[in-house]
Amino acid sequence: MLHRTHTVRRPAAEVHRLVSVCLLCACGGVRLFGVRAGSNMKRSKKDDGAADGENGSTKKAKPSKEPEAPILYEDPPDKLSSKDGKEANLKITSWNVDGLRAWVKKKGLDWVSEEAPDVLCLQETKCAEKDLPKDITSLDEYPHKYWATAEDNAGYSGVAMLCKTEPIKVTYGIGKEEHDKEGRVITAEFPDYFLVTAYVPNAGKGLVRLDYRKTWDEDFQAYLSGLDQQKPLVLCGDLNVAHQEIDLKNPKGNKKNAGFTPQEREGFDKLLAAGFFDSFRTLYPDQQYAYTFWTYMMGARGKNVGWRLDYFVLSSALLLKLCDSKIRGKAMGSDHCPITLHLAL
Repeated sequence: MLHRTHTVRRPAAEVHRLVSVCLLCACGGVRLFGVRAGSNMKRSKKDDGAADGENGSTKKAKPSKEPEAPILYEDPPDKLSSKDGKEANLKITSWNVDGLRAWVKKKGLDWVSEEAPDVLCLQETKCAEKDLPKDITSLDEYPHKYWATAEDNAGYSGVAMLCKTEPIKVTYGIGKEEHDKEGRVITAEFPDYFLVTAYVPNAGKGLVRLDYRKTWDEDFQAYLSGLDQQKPLVLCGDLNVAHQEIDLKNPKGNKKNAGFTPQEREGFDKLLAAGFFDSFRTLYPDQQYAYTFWTYMMGARGKNVGWRLDYFVLSSALLLKLCDSKIRGKAMGSDHCPITLHLAL
């Protein structure tokens, strides 16, 4: 009996797929279970992730970073000889005490007794002379004491100078009433030099006093240059400017804030260009993390998030007399730390 053969015609594309599958099976034994031949399916990133975790959904959490330990400035041993080989014979300390009476209660004088400078200069005393603590008025080590306070508000600004040796002459202010009424400057003349201590005005929140600060910088520089023509000078105090980016922790975020505006930094540039030098940067030009002020907020001092606002600025004639310029960052009692200068006169 003859059987008629029925030919089933398949579309060309399906034939092509079947042939391909057969060839793949013959050549390599490719597994086709669960995958339709000719399928263009791809695994998504989500599917890839599901293959790695239980129930196909978990990801490994990134380990949390431990907070970095702050980098603190370590004050190196004092250098007690100058470049020309002479031994230091003059020690001056400057400290913004942020309120003299509170500073005395915090035992600031105990540190001074250990440091034992020949001259102690204080800024931001915020205290009328009649209200001075007995602990400081009776300080026998410094028989020659000088005070300057703001005329209208004794609890604002104010500077002091305490000397073991009596100066030839002491003056107050810089000879301009608009500045001198705030009690910001004392100048003492000694045989070989002038000593000027200053609490430079802050540009203020929102830079409300920036224009006044620019006027101050010009007038103060003229005053210092006039003294320098007579004999070399030492300027010390809170100058309320971080001169370079290295002089504060967060320079990028403070370019529009008081103490680091281009105008204030330019004022310091001009002071140096007039024949003076920053004693600390002269000796330690690349030293980072060396600050003298830390806000009380957010644990800034413990994290060393600070500013270098306190300086010893010297006449160029004293360059060879310079022995060392110190930042005493471990001394407590204020939001500033003291600084100390060694000279060989």
